[in-house]
Amino acid sequence: MDLARRATAVAPDLLGLTLVGTGGTSGRIVEVEAYEGIDDPASHGYRGPTPRSAIMFGPPGVLYVYRSYGMHWCANVVCGPEGESHAVLIRAIEPLAGRPEMRRRRRADEGDRSWPDRQLTNGPGKVCEALGIGEEHLGARLGARRGVRLTGPRVEPAGIERSPRIGIRVATERPWRWFDASSEFVSRVPRKR
Repeated sequence: MDLARRATAVAPDLLGLTLVGTGGTSGRIVEVEAYEGIDDPASHGYRGPTPRSAIMFGPPGVLYVYRSYGMHWCANVVCGPEGESHAVLIRAIEPLAGRPEMRRRRRADEGDRSWPDRQLTNGPGKVCEALGIGEEHLGARLGARRGVRLTGPRVEPAGIERSPRIGIRVATERPWRWFDASSEFVSRVPRKR
């Protein structure tokens, strides 16, 4: 896959690929959001490179990992031409391998609770926790043969839909969120009117 394209071109093509995590875990990507740098006030690259966002301006094909609200790790695929800031947030995956390990990491069966599998990975922080992705994976080469990486073949989603991005406060009108409408693992499906 050509990751040197704009985030809005790469994002829908990531749906159906497999994101391999740690400890034998992996999942099929079912929801993503695009962020396009200096033209996108919701992007970490909006104000230019900072110590936090510098990796977004580097070569495409690496993982940009950051902490959201000081609590949850979020994983992004860096894409776009080098020197520009483009990234695609992995919002949700459908577990493929290592489901018991994902449940353990997410504490899905502690105490009186037992979450359904669809709640394991239906949000960007949940994806990283379930796959064991954290700060140590910042800059991971996604085309590598080992470690955290993207693999194929791509499974064509049954129905790709678009909507505005969610969980942000600016540039909320841009329809830069893509998801597999047939997957129960998507974080939030827009209501039909």
